[in-house]
Amino acid sequence: MTTYLKSLRQNQNVSQEFLAKKIGISRPTYVQVEKGERKMLVEEAQKLAKFFGLSLEDFLAKKPVLTQKVELEKAKKKIEPKNQEVRISVPQEKIDKFKEVLLYILERIGARPNIGEAVVCKLMYFIDFDYYEKFEEQLVGAKYIKNHFGPTPVAFTEIVKQMEKDEELVSVVKKYFQHDQKKYLPRRKADLTIFSAREKELIDWEIERFKDFNATKMKDYSHKDVPWVGTDDMKEIDYEAVFARTDEFSVRQYDDDDEV
Repeated sequence: MTTYLKSLRQNQNVSQEFLAKKIGISRPTYVQVEKGERKMLVEEAQKLAKFFGLSLEDFLAKKPVLTQKVELEKAKKKIEPKNQEVRISVPQEKIDKFKEVLLYILERIGARPNIGEAVVCKLMYFIDFDYYEKFEEQLVGAKYIKNHFGPTPVAFTEIVKQMEKDEELVSVVKKYFQHDQKKYLPRRKADLTIFSAREKELIDWEIERFKDFNATKMKDYSHKDVPWVGTDDMKEIDYEAVFARTDEFSVRQYDDDDEV
């Protein structure tokens, strides 16, 4: 179990301290569990199994977790997924809009010292989910999952890799106070013709309201939003959850006759 548990944790890129809090024990106690120096209680095993998306039986049997492989849609060629791998295809239309939104954000505020990868990811989440609540239409319509960093676009890493290869942006690591911060700088201007007037208006509004947030403030804020709160760890966040938002997060003026 020790190698298995460590492998699960590292594959999900979570810390020992984070998992310890998840199951209600101290980090030193969790370290003992991971090293096999302390037996795991049934309640702890149930919580860990749920976090990793496994049944208790599969967790105790040390079954691997299905991983997600993001593919940016290019050709019609069908590729069969490997064992233990879920293949996610991202349509070209969504990729194009994702790129232009990202480049526009970077043009506007990417050089600010507080704007790193974490802030950008959460900003894109609010752009997507706020637009959906307000107009009941997709802007980018990217898929986001719930992890301990906050809402994260599933295709972000793959799209950024492609953009770096195409010399559309460049990634750098800089110090922000005592932490290393990954930043992206644009190498071309965003194509604003891809957006409607109301899409650009909302994107501008979101940029203005979050431009002074750092990663911690952005994470704490996103963790209070109903779509994130109501989603299980490492699962996809449902856009429809925006219609149950609290007043603090709602961006839509609802009439008494609105059915949500």
